[in-house]
Amino acid sequence: MGETKMRIRKNGRILAAVLAVLLLLLCLIRVGVLVRFGNELIVTVRLGVFRFQVFPEKKRAKEKQKPKRKPPQSAKGKKQAFPKPTFSDVREAAGVLWPSIKKALGRSRRGIRIDPMELSVVLGGQEEPADAAQQYGTLQGTVWTVVPALEQLLVLPHPRIHIDIDFSAEMVRASGQVGLSARIGTLVRIGLTLAIPALRWLLTYLKKKKQRPARKDGMTDGNGKEKSAA
Repeated sequence: MGETKMRIRKNGRILAAVLAVLLLLLCLIRVGVLVRFGNELIVTVRLGVFRFQVFPEKKRAKEKQKPKRKPPQSAKGKKQAFPKPTFSDVREAAGVLWPSIKKALGRSRRGIRIDPMELSVVLGGQEEPADAAQQYGTLQGTVWTVVPALEQLLVLPHPRIHIDIDFSAEMVRASGQVGLSARIGTLVRIGLTLAIPALRWLLTYLKKKKQRPARKDGMTDGNGKEKSAA
């Protein structure tokens, strides 16, 4: 009976040691993602020595059949879309999350590498030149504040960022490519550090977006419903 218990303990220790070694090897595997955007969005993922494109999916010869059309959903059955963030929302999120991001990157000990980093952003200023100029100044200040700090917290060999304004265009044009790579263990540590602050910001953001401002051209009755003015 005693020998059986000793064997079970010995096998348990061996199993624990094997699992620990496998977990260590998993944490040492380097993963990465390369995003190219502009005329077309292309996302490539790297897992160790393997690379594969995840977006857009490559068309296969066997998949020539047309996809089946989905029946139209009723208004009640439609899922509520995630509210699209504005420029001010992104700026606010950066200000709120930056201390936590800086803390998480500091713990990574320069374990994250961003290469390449080539960005070109051209703001459209045809409709609101003053707003475009203000956004240009904000972006320039953010870039020259964040990039030097990132160079101290992670490996950023050759950042190339270009920001400009086109007063003859209406929309923002953005193009470039950004590659990020790190070990799985590093990403787990960063994720655990950022989880709570990011969740708090997300809940606050969703709560703020649900509060819709009242219409100026209408009146409300006692139940809070809008009714047209006489």
